[in-house]
Amino acid sequence: MKKWSSVGLITVLLLSVLLSACGAKSEKSVTGDLRKKMDRLSSYQADATMTFQHNGKKQTYKANISFQKPNQYRVALSDDKKTNKQMIIRNKDGVFVLTPELNKSYQFESTWPNNRSQAYLYHSVANDILNDPNPGFKAQDNKYIFDTKTNYNTTQLANQTITLKKDLTPDNVQVKDKDQNVIVSVKFTHFKVNPSLDKKTFDVRQNMTASQIGKDSRQTSAEKTSFKVQYPTARISGTKLSAMKPEVTQSGEKYVLQYGGKKPFTLIETKSKRGLSVVPTFASGDPANLGFAVGTAGERTLSWSEGGTDYFLASEKLTREEMTAIAQSVNGTVIK
Repeated sequence: MKKWSSVGLITVLLLSVLLSACGAKSEKSVTGDLRKKMDRLSSYQADATMTFQHNGKKQTYKANISFQKPNQYRVALSDDKKTNKQMIIRNKDGVFVLTPELNKSYQFESTWPNNRSQAYLYHSVANDILNDPNPGFKAQDNKYIFDTKTNYNTTQLANQTITLKKDLTPDNVQVKDKDQNVIVSVKFTHFKVNPSLDKKTFDVRQNMTASQIGKDSRQTSAEKTSFKVQYPTARISGTKLSAMKPEVTQSGEKYVLQYGGKKPFTLIETKSKRGLSVVPTFASGDPANLGFAVGTAGERTLSWSEGGTDYFLASEKLTREEMTAIAQSVNGTVIK
């Protein structure tokens, strides 16, 4: 048996220490560093691409996000053609949803974005990692991958995979259903830490004015769009269209679509009209990011505007996620 000299043993021990120091970080080390980074974070700007998947269909949208400590947010959403832009703003005065093209803005008494997971917000992603007592973790290709629970209060979107870059900024987030199918994915294409942000970034009036520059104030593209009934393409098991009633009211034409079955719901469609006041309208419920639009989610309702049409969806049986899936599918191909 070969004997080791004292010099040889010391050399082996030193190599072991060096190799250990150069190895991948542990989960505890990474989460500790993430907590410190969030404490030091004063602002950020990000661009992200969001993809929603349902029944084999994909829809992709863009998000531009700004954050200023302690709790100011601005999220601008648009489709891949950069049209139908809407914004969610949180500032010292509250939470607002803006649709500049229609000169409409709504103010909410809401705790957004703290009331549930938000896959496109760095703080929400980091909190989901830090608040999960037993996250899955692995280091791979100079990135850190976490499997965590979500805060959507539903078993349908209960899990997510979060990938952070080596500097702990977000790379991508995949929100999954109970069968581990990816339903929502967010890819961060640009992320800047602690930029200097103008206070006007989070000003409601400034954002409304800036977005309206160059637009025809007499008639927007949404108002010029011909109004016709749109049918959701999402399939809800045991539910089908039972009636479609066109109506004419004092405020204009509308369509009422009634779906019957195990999970009945009603979808009302009316032509969008341009708002007259610059003062935000107070709204109940919470902002709902549908990707292509920002809607309003109530206890059993969901409303939004898109393509020149205002939509109102109501059901006593549908989950929030099923209502979102229906809303997103109305944005697709018309199928009766």
